[in-house]
Amino acid sequence: MSSNTSSSTSSTATQSAPYGSWKSPITPDLLTAGNVRLSDARLLDGKAYWLESRPAEKGRSVLVECDISNPTQPQARDVIPAPLSIRSKAHEYGGGAYTVTGGKVYFVLAADQRIYQMALDGQTPEPITPEGPFHYADLQLDPHRNRLICVLEDGSAPNQEPVARLVAIDLEGSEYRQTVLAQGADFYATPSLSPDGRQLSFLQWHHPDMPWDATELMLMELDADGSAGSTKKIAGGAGESIFQPQWSPAGDLYYVSDKNDWWNIYWTGNDAPLWEKAAEFATPQWVFGMSTYGFLDRDTIFCTFTDNGRWQLACLDLKRGRHTLLEHPGCDFESIRCAKNNAVFIGSSATDFPAIHLYAGDTGQFQTLASSSSIAVDSHYFSPAQSVSFEKDGREVHGFYYPPHNPNYHNLTDEKPPLIVFGHGGPTGATSAGLNLKVQYWTSRGFGILDVNYSGSTGYGRAYRDRLANNWGVLDVEDVCAGAEYLVEQGLADPERLLIKGGSAGGYTVLAALTFHNTFSAGASHYGIGDLTTLAQDTHKFESRYLDKLVGPWPDAENIYRQRSPINHIEQLDCPVIFFQGMEDKVVPPNQAETMVTALRERHIPVAYITFEDEGHGFRSASSIKMALEGELEFYSRIFEFPLPQPGPGITIHNLEGTR
Repeated sequence: MSSNTSSSTSSTATQSAPYGSWKSPITPDLLTAGNVRLSDARLLDGKAYWLESRPAEKGRSVLVECDISNPTQPQARDVIPAPLSIRSKAHEYGGGAYTVTGGKVYFVLAADQRIYQMALDGQTPEPITPEGPFHYADLQLDPHRNRLICVLEDGSAPNQEPVARLVAIDLEGSEYRQTVLAQGADFYATPSLSPDGRQLSFLQWHHPDMPWDATELMLMELDADGSAGSTKKIAGGAGESIFQPQWSPAGDLYYVSDKNDWWNIYWTGNDAPLWEKAAEFATPQWVFGMSTYGFLDRDTIFCTFTDNGRWQLACLDLKRGRHTLLEHPGCDFESIRCAKNNAVFIGSSATDFPAIHLYAGDTGQFQTLASSSSIAVDSHYFSPAQSVSFEKDGREVHGFYYPPHNPNYHNLTDEKPPLIVFGHGGPTGATSAGLNLKVQYWTSRGFGILDVNYSGSTGYGRAYRDRLANNWGVLDVEDVCAGAEYLVEQGLADPERLLIKGGSAGGYTVLAALTFHNTFSAGASHYGIGDLTTLAQDTHKFESRYLDKLVGPWPDAENIYRQRSPINHIEQLDCPVIFFQGMEDKVVPPNQAETMVTALRERHIPVAYITFEDEGHGFRSASSIKMALEGELEFYSRIFEFPLPQPGPGITIHNLEGTR
């Protein structure tokens, strides 16, 4: 299957127009109508599987099956009937919500969070877990005992945080029988059963650590009937993050560890990594079911790693101790799964949309099975990412710069472009150089984009990631400001039109930058945080102690929380802001945005507040995504008084009239 992008433009003539006003074929409808979000690729029983989150179906997450027996004509079909949707709410972010084996699919139904089983050729799912406040993730079949092993998040105890357990769910009978295999830790993830069924490895960690801070790799002996036997820690602990324990076909246990400052792959019993490299073979474990490597056969690992923010593919020859870099145009890879000398993964490049790819180990060839976009977009409208680095107070900071670009336009004489600085979520996360239409939407209209991997981001080693310890709201904010100022110094941005946007933790960086610094002229907060004290007291279990490391232990460090909360210094915020908020958000509740909006309105600062009744933490439906993009563009056009090629949605901006 070929790329979704075209290589020809419809016209070579250009016209002069102000930055921001360029008409672009990359419309909000294009971002949603023909696009899906791909996740959780699998390779099971000779077929490829993945999830598609479809904005056109209000974010419904659908399991897709692709028969790869005929490589020249792979056939894909939806497995579950509409309107059913697969999604786990464990840790709120979910993941690991299905598995397929023996002609059946087992999945977490989004509507009620119960696990269901269904024949792959059937249409009537049957529940195998009881009703109640239970969330499940990391589903894995135990074929030796006809049961599922998974993570259970039990929220049935009133006025207490949910209890995490590893459980086995009996697939025979109708009593919803569950056996507890492990409990007592605050969190569990990644159960992995040995090929002979006698051992179970898994990860656990404890408050206040997050999985990228410190995890423990545990090994459990299983009795013949499947009950838990002796359990011991075999890796990890304080200051060491373990990722993706996985058994090889030969019955050896592998895992990723950052004990040498970089997430490298290890083999149990060996203190040296398989390939010692100043690169990351893992990502922060925000969701269940993440995978960056797999076994093509007994002696070959297929993997991905990131080096200076760009991902690559490689094969590791375990017998000879060699590694081979694989040629692929992509720069961002995830969700790697392997079986029978094949690998399936999600990958994107600077000019190609995220897609499901198949790698054949016997031929070394790649094949595209499905793309996240069914609409062809002229690649001449794309602005490829340019790696940039700059310094702030002696520390090097990284990111990607996208210059404004549209083949049909050129700028007015002597006009510098407006710049939007993106702050990624997390804040333990990273941005990538892969094709993202939400970036190209802006560059094709005449905005420059700086996507910053500020201090605390992943992909640059543990020391870089640990920079943000006790410094959230300080270093990340200084870094985004320094990035904007760097591009101004390079003559690439208008110093009077520096903008900043971000979602979730990135939204906090937005509000903190606008409040505590004078670099930016306006900003957009997507479900962002204005009051750290509220977040410390009112969020879900997974992140309830996250701020202990980023800010300080609550409530001992309450003064620091208050000092770094933009809402407590609203008198210092004197530039326009637009807020976007899902009203079902449990991670960052709506009161965060509402408090900030009310304060700005009372201070007569231009402010807009756009809400989405049925959205949570992040927007899934097409109408929400479209409104967020068009509303933000209209906000900037009215603040900075540049024309739009077509009317916006007509948002309400309080306090705008008479301010310019």
